[in-house]
Amino acid sequence: MVTAADRIRRWVCSSPGTHIWLLIIGITSLVIAAASEGLETFLLHRTSSNIHALTKHPLQSLLISGFWIESPSSFLLYAVLFEVFHANVERWLGTLRWLVTVAVAHVAATLISQEVLLLSIQEHAVPRSMKHVVDIGVSYGLAASAGVLAYRLARPWRWPYLLAVTLFFGLPLVTGGTTYTDLGHAISVAVGLACRPLARGRSPWGPVRWPRGQPVGVSRRAAPERPRSRRSRSSP
Repeated sequence: MVTAADRIRRWVCSSPGTHIWLLIIGITSLVIAAASEGLETFLLHRTSSNIHALTKHPLQSLLISGFWIESPSSFLLYAVLFEVFHANVERWLGTLRWLVTVAVAHVAATLISQEVLLLSIQEHAVPRSMKHVVDIGVSYGLAASAGVLAYRLARPWRWPYLLAVTLFFGLPLVTGGTTYTDLGHAISVAVGLACRPLARGRSPWGPVRWPRGQPVGVSRRAAPERPRSRRSRSSP
């Protein structure tokens, strides 16, 4: 008999990168929650990938900024989003392809959005203090997973999902008051959608046609089996 604990263990083991990443974010969130106000400010700026940090130590800031969230109280929300998007994409694409998707999106969105911010500073559209703004978090990777997850859905379910994702991340760009973070999210979704070649050979999930006289349902065969060779792979 398969117990709930067995199901949870299998789910976690099928997406190790997602859950190790989530564990690290949980630890850093506890650090922020327990830190004094001065230490919290220091940590958030030290681990940020803002213009100042990218100028001083670009590789370090790009890497570390993806393991912190500014508000520890939002950790549970991120945990749910990780299970919905990251875990499903990792199980479907495999750890390596999932990691490539989120890493490229995180780096591209950070660099492009910060470059746009720098141009705005040079044009005196925003204050120079924005060079030191806190820029941390995992939302760029989540946006990329949300984008590539569209190819997990078979037609016609893919289209309403794509519409919802486009509206959610695209509306801030056309309704005014756009921030560099909104731009980064849009870039990340575009990266996720551009990663369609990584989804080749991976079966979509959705309604399939059954022989005449039988009801239309969801085929269990549509869900790809987890590659055995990925069980022993280490996560990022």
